[in-house]
Formats: sequence, C-alpha cells, structure tokens
Amino acid sequence: MKIRTSAKDLGYYSILGFDQEPFATSPDPEFFYPTLQHESVLTNLLIELRLRRGLSVVLGDVGTGKTTLCRKMLHELNKRGDMIFHMILNPAFNNEGQFLASLARNFDIDLPRGMDLNNADIMDLRDMIEQFLIQKTLEEERTITLVIDEAQKLDLTTLETLRILLNFETNDHKLIQLVLFGQLELYAKVIHMANFLDRISYKFTLNPLDAGETKELIEFRLGRAGYRGGHRLFLDEAYGEIYNYTRGYPRKINMLCHKLLKELVMQNQQIVDRVLVGVVIARENQGLPENFVKI
Repeated sequence: MKIRTSAKDLGYYSILGFDQEPFATSPDPEFFYPTLQHESVLTNLLIELRLRRGLSVVLGDVGTGKTTLCRKMLHELNKRGDMIFHMILNPAFNNEGQFLASLARNFDIDLPRGMDLNNADIMDLRDMIEQFLIQKTLEEERTITLVIDEAQKLDLTTLETLRILLNFETNDHKLIQLVLFGQLELYAKVIHMANFLDRISYKFTLNPLDAGETKELIEFRLGRAGYRGGHRLFLDEAYGEIYNYTRGYPRKINMLCHKLLKELVMQNQQIVDRVLVGVVIARENQGLPENFVKI
C-alpha cells in the first residue's frame, strides 16, 4: 500500500470541463435545485411575507437543504425594493436585552438621544423597535423581515421575545415578519408554548430527496457549473449507489459527488460508475484519507 497525492485535485472542476465547482457545500442560491417540495416552500414563504402574515417555520433534519433554501429566499427578497430584512445565523443570546439590542443595531434603528444599547431598559428597547416598525411599515409601506437560521438554538427567553414582537400588529397584518429555519428539535421547544405555536401561519418539514430527485439534483448542479466535457460523467448505476448511501440528503449528495469528481481526476478516469462510487464510499467508511490508493 502507498499514499499518492496529486495537485490535480486542487482544480479538478476545470480539468473535467466545468466553469466552477459543481458541488460546493456553501449555500449558493444559484445552485438551488427546486424540487417540488423546495419550490412549494419557497413560494409559500414569499406569499406569507407579501401578505405580512407574521410567523413562518421551516423544519428539517441536518443536510435537507434548509440553509440553501433560506439563501434563495433572501435572494428573491433582495429583488424587491419594499423589503427590509436581516438574517441571524447564530441565534444564541444571553438575555432579552442583548437580543433586542442586536435588532436595533442590525436594522439600523435611530436611537433616542442618550440611549446606550448595552444598558438600555427592556421596555425602552421594545418601544423603540415598535416605533421603527410602525414608521417603516405604515408610513413608508415597507415590509420588515427577520430571518433566523439554526433556529433550534433559540432559548425559551428569546422565543418569548419573538412572540411579543408578533403582538406588534395592525388590524390587517403583523408589523414584523419572522421566518425560522431550524432542525426538528425547534418544534419540540415550541410545541409546549401555546401562545407561540398558534401564531405560526405557515409550517413545513423538509424531507430528503427520493432517488429520482437525487439524480436530478446532481445533473442540475453539473449543468449549472457549466459542464462542457462532451460525455456523461455519471452512469445510471452510479446514481443508484449515491442515493443508497446518502439517503437523499442534499448535503451528503454534494459532499460525495465532490469526492467522486476528484477521484476521476486522480485516477485518470472519465466516468463515475458503480465501482468508483463503491471505492470512495468504502474509503470514507474506513476513515482513510482521500488520496489513499491500495495497490
């Protein structure tokens, strides 16, 4: 046995005929593949925001595409001139004051003269945020949206604060729109908060892809990355093996396909077949380095 390394794997996508990396794990909205469920969720979220319905919750296991869906939603919101939105990536706050102060900073709310956000009274912070929402929503006809990713990290105090923010409303609509993306344990937290649960206007739980969607996702990303190699890169038998191993989780699909394309270059092959998929999966299961080759 020996270890073989290659500089080719650093730029495998250009060697294989791509304009860019097809299976990056970053949540690029340009690589958002609209399965029926993802497209439905995106459409419903945009409708909820347009109607200012208040609270939407998207749940899903790790790797089901929540963050990519979130970025795609923000990409769509950015096209509209009437939207003001902020996204929280890590919603871990020590107390209500810290959370409200972060909203004031990130929504660029003008502070009353002499106010120190770090030592402000909770009621003053709430009043200031409510006045901001009234001005932007009613006077300027803007829609204020707060998006929270990894929402399962929210503690009960912050969830209660979000509930209070949803009390800011007119006879027709909520003054602030909340969209929470979180793992399934988020629902376990709010299911006992009746006053929060009944404020959810739209809720959806993302499921992994089926075998057909797995193949479609891979082909979509190959095309989006500008593949111009002139021949098929994946045989149908490879798609089946990929689905069996990843169980249709988009993140796992992307990570495995990334390794498969690197392996093509390192082994000077042209097509991903069942054997190649099996080799990469076996190596991964055994915890061997990617450049391990048994001879």
